[in-house]
Amino acid sequence: MTIASGMPEELSMPMSDGVDLFYRAWVPEGATQAVVLCHRGHEHSGRLAETAQAVTPPGVAAFAWDARGHGRSPGRRGFAPGFARMVQDLDEFVRGLSARHGIPIESIIVIAHSVGAVVAATWVHDYAPPIRGLVLATPAFQIRLYIPAAIPLLRLLHRLRPEAVISSYVKARMLTHDAAQAASYAADPLLSRDISNRILLEMHDTAVRVVADAGAIRVPTLVLSAGRDWVVDIGVQHRFVAALGSAVKHHIVYPDMHHAVLHELDRHLPFAAIRDFVIARFAQVIADASSLVADGDPWTRTEYARLCTPLPWWKAKRWGYLTARLALGTLGRASASIATAWRTGFDSGESLDHVYRNTAEGTTPVGRRIDRSYLDSPGWAGIRQRRTHLIERIAACLREAGNGGRPVHLVDIAAGPGRYDLDALDAAVGIHATALLRDRSSGGVEAGRRLAAERGLEARVRNQTGDAFDGGSLAALVPRPDVAVVSGLYELFPDNALIRASLAGLASAVPAGGWLVYTNQPWHPQLEFIARTLTNRDGQPWIMRCRTQAEMDALVDAAGFTKTGMSIDRWGIFTVSVARRR
Repeated sequence: MTIASGMPEELSMPMSDGVDLFYRAWVPEGATQAVVLCHRGHEHSGRLAETAQAVTPPGVAAFAWDARGHGRSPGRRGFAPGFARMVQDLDEFVRGLSARHGIPIESIIVIAHSVGAVVAATWVHDYAPPIRGLVLATPAFQIRLYIPAAIPLLRLLHRLRPEAVISSYVKARMLTHDAAQAASYAADPLLSRDISNRILLEMHDTAVRVVADAGAIRVPTLVLSAGRDWVVDIGVQHRFVAALGSAVKHHIVYPDMHHAVLHELDRHLPFAAIRDFVIARFAQVIADASSLVADGDPWTRTEYARLCTPLPWWKAKRWGYLTARLALGTLGRASASIATAWRTGFDSGESLDHVYRNTAEGTTPVGRRIDRSYLDSPGWAGIRQRRTHLIERIAACLREAGNGGRPVHLVDIAAGPGRYDLDALDAAVGIHATALLRDRSSGGVEAGRRLAAERGLEARVRNQTGDAFDGGSLAALVPRPDVAVVSGLYELFPDNALIRASLAGLASAVPAGGWLVYTNQPWHPQLEFIARTLTNRDGQPWIMRCRTQAEMDALVDAAGFTKTGMSIDRWGIFTVSVARRR
């Protein structure tokens, strides 16, 4: 049976923020594989019906959704709470499809067009879903705006009018040579020419990051480009493909086509290429992730080795970092946050507690100004968003584990003072929960005891010193934790052997059905600055090896946990994931 033999079922999928998104489903009886189609900006799933029918092999299901603010999905046209929310929507949508229709994520291929392709590429980069393959048709990594200094002007507009709307300049004839398709596009009442200026800017910034870090993407990928694309820059697509870390990657350029390759006169050509890719991917065995678990991703290992190598003395960059370190070590100590960080390590729990409080403190007005600038840096802004995500995810796990009134026990193996853990306990209203907060720093443990006492939680919360990498100690935890938390720890250590030992201990401690909440740092905009100027809790240069999300998830999976969800900040720096003990 092929999907062409029947009309699609029209359904909706609930998102975590309460919004229901519309989608079309072609599901042959007994289907265990699927393709998911993502439309381009301004459009909707109905315009991908022909594509779905042309590229989906017999017996394979197809799903096409309307992104929020598009087609028959709710929301102001062309708007979303943020580009990161659009990416999260795709993650929740695919996971929801997998659960509802009984199709493993490992048996799904995503086909995405233009803006939808940027959403899909970001999702694969940031969330590392174990999908079978990815097709990106004319991805809008860089939109042709045709106005000098367009991006700076749009940023100025955003400062003046945060919710400004940009109306698309693109005419139907710029998208396709097919007159009938152009007329259909122009007459479609579900299309909107509007897009949020904020979304446009966030998509631009995200695309710059994803293209630069494309080596972290391991999913087999097919990219289709149009030689006469008036809408997006084909050169960036070439750079993206060249940098891709996928062992299987293909790039096809159609020299005479416009941007809408899925609606062009000769669209049978991209249809055939996509169908061949889909058939080939479903026929191939899923790649083994054991090398990621044992050795780590070569993309980030190479970067880490570069950061461990001192810069030559004649490099201006070396002297710039030395000057920055001198300034932070002298004038910077007037800032309370920086002074604490020099004393305990910039990566310590005590240092992060200052960041979480986000209150400018210092010995002088200049010190407080320095403190404010330090706290507003991109990494610390991401840390605070990570804290919000931690509280949400931990509280949700506590509520799930405590469903039915049973008592729940939480363990955080590197909590520092544990401020976010206490907030999560408060957020899990009605749940009888106790907590053990461990840290290797006696200062962090004492600060945690004071904080718990201040909040009247000392009867429910214990603080003790402990080594987060001592698997035997973790395995012997009593009582056994229903929810285990590892935040801001694994990303500080490049050696996967340490992480494996820690996760093995937690896997022994957490009973089947219990929860693990873990963080990761797949990317950081100031990685080299940190490595060349700051010190860790051991007084050594703070050199971090970012782990791709695929690597971190593989480590967790190998320990016996199955990932169920994830959150990430809008800068793509920190992730908070949830996994369940098998």
